Amino acid sequence: MSYQLEIRHFTYFLAVAEELHFRKAADRLFISQPGLSRQIKQMEEIIGVALFIRNKRKVSLTVAGQYLKKELDYIFNHIDFTIKQTRLIDKGSDGEIRIGFLGSAMQTVIPELLIRANATYPDIQFSLEEMSNHFQVDAIEKDQLDLGFVRLARVPKDIEMKTVHTDTFSLALPIHHKLDTKTFTSIKQVSDEHFILFSSDYSSLYYDKIMSICEDKGFTPKVSHKSVHAQTIFKLVESGLGVAIVPTSLQQGFNFEVKFLEIPKISQRAELSIIWKKDNRNPALKRIMKFL
Repeated sequence: MSYQLEIRHFTYFLAVAEELHFRKAADRLFISQPGLSRQIKQMEEIIGVALFIRNKRKVSLTVAGQYLKKELDYIFNHIDFTIKQTRLIDKGSDGEIRIGFLGSAMQTVIPELLIRANATYPDIQFSLEEMSNHFQVDAIEKDQLDLGFVRLARVPKDIEMKTVHTDTFSLALPIHHKLDTKTFTSIKQVSDEHFILFSSDYSSLYYDKIMSICEDKGFTPKVSHKSVHAQTIFKLVESGLGVAIVPTSLQQGFNFEVKFLEIPKISQRAELSIIWKKDNRNPALKRIMKFL
């Protein structure tokens, strides 16, 4: 008896691939564990490859299984998005653009982009979500995002990247700190203070630049706290728990008892880039790319 692959096979496969546990995947799918195991075995026989490595202790994906999961993530996300776009177009919309961003992008380029795009294409909708560099790249590859605003040195070969904003760095200090615009001449003046930095999870490139700013002036900062959120960093600075180095434009849009002093005599700059997938087929994205 011959079998053909059906959508359910892919749904079952993705559940196991995400859970890496047959019982948990079966519970998620509301089917029996033996039934799920049979479906996966049938799928492997139809394709002619092993998708999972099974033993008593754990379940893991084979190399072929890893490839299939990545491609199915993209295909299923693209189908979901295509259906959503179809509904929007039916209602008279020009579609939707999904944007991921680091918090600092909201203080610089995103508002201007939305204003300009809305003036020319008022029927294009935008969805925006703040997320880390890593999650943006992953979402772009899976077709969960159309555009990302990141701080990265490199991206996978199937993704395009373009720098859209270059910024200086500023020192963030508690409002009553002794340093001010007249007395601040070098970052070395705060070499003995505790530093509150963006975590390397936020951007390893950005973290390395911050460290190099200090190391170029002859010291390694004493890092007491890390965060991926500017609001958390500014709250800690406001509370007197340390100082921070941030892109100068990030001082906009927050209301904390914090002062900002632009760091003089450094070569480092904070670069914000956009990323998008080369083969992105969203027609709405093509319309607004000229604004970037």
